[in-house]
Amino acid sequence: MAKVLISIPDPLLERVDVLAKSNGETRSGFLRRLAERELEAVDRRDDEEIGRLLDSLDIDLGGADIAQVIREERESH
Repeated sequence: MAKVLISIPDPLLERVDVLAKSNGETRSGFLRRLAERELEAVDRRDDEEIGRLLDSLDIDLGGADIAQVIREERESH
């Protein structure tokens, strides 16, 4: 696992530490979980946008859920 060095303002780091401790997590675990949650949200928004764009094209996909197809393709790599 890679290690990174980031700069965070002291007041923000204090809030991170308080929340991490209250959740029984390490600082790294807390930040990792937040990053994963944000990246998953980005993936969902991307899937939804692709779906909206494809819907606007009015293409018959034979009942396939194109967002699911794209998600499976992304996860296979």
